[in-house]
Amino acid sequence: MASSARRLGVIGAGNIGGAIAANLLADGYAVAVHDTDPARSVALVRAGAVRADTPAAVAERSEITFTSLPSPAVMEAVAHGWLSGAARDAVLVDLSTNAPATIRSVGQRFAAAGRHLLEAPLTGGAPGAQARMLVFMVGGERAVYERCLPILKKLGRAVFHMGPLGSGNTAKLVNSLLAFTATWSSLEGLAVAAKAGINLRTMIEVIRAGGAGNFFTERMVEGINERGRPTQFALALAAKDAGLLLEVARAAGVPVPVAAEVAQALGAAVDAGLGGRDFTDLVELIERRAGVALRLPPPSTT
Repeated sequence: MASSARRLGVIGAGNIGGAIAANLLADGYAVAVHDTDPARSVALVRAGAVRADTPAAVAERSEITFTSLPSPAVMEAVAHGWLSGAARDAVLVDLSTNAPATIRSVGQRFAAAGRHLLEAPLTGGAPGAQARMLVFMVGGERAVYERCLPILKKLGRAVFHMGPLGSGNTAKLVNSLLAFTATWSSLEGLAVAAKAGINLRTMIEVIRAGGAGNFFTERMVEGINERGRPTQFALALAAKDAGLLLEVARAAGVPVPVAAEVAQALGAAVDAGLGGRDFTDLVELIERRAGVALRLPPPSTT
């Protein structure tokens, strides 16, 4: 099913939203962009985007608008502004990691006004957005999903329709929980190994060969040698996402003690001044607590 929409909007031109807007421009769409920091949209305007001063102004120029925002409260405020400028049957696709309850509440307001909300939280981060390798977990009405699917397919490598509004973010938060727990438990294990004098490069090879390999050990572990690198996914956002997962679990009546411990650790990292740093710099919190440096020696050449 080909989407007939040619006029698109992007609200939130940060690492992910900016990359998505750039790809939409490259695909020949007319794109209106808004960000509270005008500097973020400069390169997009040079590439052909139209800068809009408000969410309502984006809505006036767009059939489908994508939002990539830092918190449920910000998304709710932006959605309210967007609604005031949106034509009937216009669609807002929220790419943020959000609270399912917020998504359902905003969706009800949209439906009453004859507009549509789709949630499409994603994995892959800024590199995935740039390379069109995102994975989307979509919640919302099937007809609205089908309308937006051709565009989402251009932006990522996989798109899953999870069910009604709220289900997309529930799936995203569960996925994030597994990634966060794998990272934290791996760092704890590496700290124990380091204190025992074990070569951490060899330890990682053992983990991979011995069946305990995971998201962190397979894809992110080299980042512990790259402290202070440009932030792709801030620890403050990880802490926010972990808090949202705890809210969902409490509402569902599911005890999640491991998730609670990981959420506490992420909050502690933010309190320690690491909130603006990349997620991989969580290693510094483990180092401070364990009193040991975690560094991977160079790979063996033998």
